Amino acid sequence: MLQEGAHGKWTVSSSDESAEENSDSEKPCTSSLSDAACGRTSGPQYPCSDARKAAHKRKASPLKLTDKSLSSETPPAAKQRPSQEGSGWCLSSSDEEPEDQQKHSHKETVEEEIHDVPKEHSLSLCEDDKLSENMEEQEYNATPTEAQDTWDLVTGDNPFRFFLTKVSGIEQKYNSGALHIKDILSPIFGTLVSSAQFNYCIDVGWLVRQYPQEFRKKPLLIVHGEKRESKAELIAQARPYENISFCQAKLDIAFGTHHTKMMLLLYEEGLRVVIHTSNLIAEDWRQKTQGIWLSPLYPRLPKGASGSAGESATNFKADLISYLKAYGYPALKEWIDLIQEHDLSETRVYLLGSAPGRYQGSDKEKWGHLRLRKVPK
Repeated sequence: MLQEGAHGKWTVSSSDESAEENSDSEKPCTSSLSDAACGRTSGPQYPCSDARKAAHKRKASPLKLTDKSLSSETPPAAKQRPSQEGSGWCLSSSDEEPEDQQKHSHKETVEEEIHDVPKEHSLSLCEDDKLSENMEEQEYNATPTEAQDTWDLVTGDNPFRFFLTKVSGIEQKYNSGALHIKDILSPIFGTLVSSAQFNYCIDVGWLVRQYPQEFRKKPLLIVHGEKRESKAELIAQARPYENISFCQAKLDIAFGTHHTKMMLLLYEEGLRVVIHTSNLIAEDWRQKTQGIWLSPLYPRLPKGASGSAGESATNFKADLISYLKAYGYPALKEWIDLIQEHDLSETRVYLLGSAPGRYQGSDKEKWGHLRLRKVPK
């Protein structure tokens, strides 16, 4: 929508999709997968909202203004929209310019089923990606002493089991009591059988590298809220990994997004639930302070245990199962059954979920702020 004000014309864009895009019968669309090739874009190599991509683009190429007004000698690549000249500032839009659309007109149409994703997108690493991966490994090389410290931290006396994430580039003493995603997925906590990752913004290649080598081929379910191009990009990222499957959260409300950030980790020794605040991308785990709730290792219940067995005083087990059922996906039925089979009675926190929909009667108090009202003080 084009609007005009005191500072010239500007465009209001929305990262939300239209009702047509929200329908179950999604149409094929022009993909931006070919942008992932080396040197074609400075944007993030993971699917996310247009607003996030635009912010990344502005950060990579910030606008620099000189003392003089924008002159006619400005190179074509650096010129701004004519309607913004002389304003002293620039509003950017997440929509592409007409010339950008022409540039991308050669892109192939991509069906959103996994077998229709172009084979050329094979996640081959560019030099920058290899350098990034090497830096990743150098930053996280846990010594036996550090591994023991992590074990003591997670299994120690922390009644609410809340932790912060490690920040790279600072003295080790300031990371005392903090965890990295590789700590959470470390084999010191058990032999992983399978896992589920719920998140908003996901870099599949980076995520796989966070798992120990011996767990990288274990079944991994990724629960996301992507649609259309972003969904196709996410599927393309996972092409090299036969063990990865997907579950798309259906969002009936036009302005909804899937922001849940949770891990379900099934071990031979039991089950663990992790609820955190980080996207599954390198930036969120490198130099940002994030929060993590890490459950105890829940043991398996004896065979024949009643359906109400293994519940905590906070009703955590029933609330978690209720939340997963709200997705309405068969792919999560296996995890619901697994949770039912484990003893979650040691949980000391309440789970407050949010699920899209319209609720009446007692169902109104199952989610969000109305659920918060019912939590004992």
